[in-house]
Amino acid sequence: MFPRLFFAHLPTPIEELPRLTKFLNGPQLFIKRDDQTGLAFGGNKTRKLEFLLGEAQALGAKTLITAGAAQSNHCRQTAAAAAHFGMSCTLVLTGEEPSLPSGNLLLDDLFGAKIIWVKDRSDREKVLQKTYGKLASSGKNPYLVPYGGSSPIGALGYVYAMQEFLSQGIPVDWVIFASSSGGTQAGLVCGAKQFGFNGQLLDISIDEPKIKLQTIVSQLATSITDLEKQPFIFQPDEILVNADYCGVGYGIFTNLEKNAIRLFAEYEGILLDPVYTGRAAGGMLDLINKGFIKKSSRVLFWHTGGQPALFASAYSGTI
Repeated sequence: MFPRLFFAHLPTPIEELPRLTKFLNGPQLFIKRDDQTGLAFGGNKTRKLEFLLGEAQALGAKTLITAGAAQSNHCRQTAAAAAHFGMSCTLVLTGEEPSLPSGNLLLDDLFGAKIIWVKDRSDREKVLQKTYGKLASSGKNPYLVPYGGSSPIGALGYVYAMQEFLSQGIPVDWVIFASSSGGTQAGLVCGAKQFGFNGQLLDISIDEPKIKLQTIVSQLATSITDLEKQPFIFQPDEILVNADYCGVGYGIFTNLEKNAIRLFAEYEGILLDPVYTGRAAGGMLDLINKGFIKKSSRVLFWHTGGQPALFASAYSGTI
């Protein structure tokens, strides 16, 4: 067994979306509420952090260090987990420090995280490794939490999330979700094989080209099976990715996201975020409208969280 700290609120519920289903005239829609995993407004990273924090504690780590965008959901949940377990946290964030923190950045500050700003994303990894070295040399025993929590250890959280989903007894033809670093999809892909899900797992890419994300996910999924000593090689063309909606760039708010956020809020009282779930839900709705997803299908949207970004000062769209 792998070291794991149990702090997520699991299992997360599956809810029907009857009013949105009726508005669309099908397909029958469901939602998996991983925005309710409980850690600092929840989100998909909480499942990954149960395993990553387990490993960190087993290694005697005193400090968590990770990186992301200014409004990173991953960094917010990492900072919260560090606070919960009495660890220090350092975040390397891309952008410029705002005069007033808001959204996820405000929460990072409340959780006591030390933030290091990097203007250019291309320099972030170098700064991250340099900072890690300084922490290590000063005796702070840092544990490097991978970007998005997307390592084989972190992705184990979604292997068992698939087991959890199947145990809830809601048969569906499609499971649709957002992906960027690939860990959530890699875990679900492994879990589907391990626990016998026969539907389609469709990733709506948030920022990566299709072939690149297929390669990332297939390699990560293969590494998970090696970790579990059940080796299996996943091929990139086995990984279902739609990258039609990420061309405008990461975090760019468009009518696609705006429409999805409005529909989920007005018809079901459910909040999406403008970066990940807003884009993924917008892509799903477009695929339904285009007939790619048949009206007779049963579709589960896996809500990966991120709502604090709605309240960021950088959010300039008028919904």
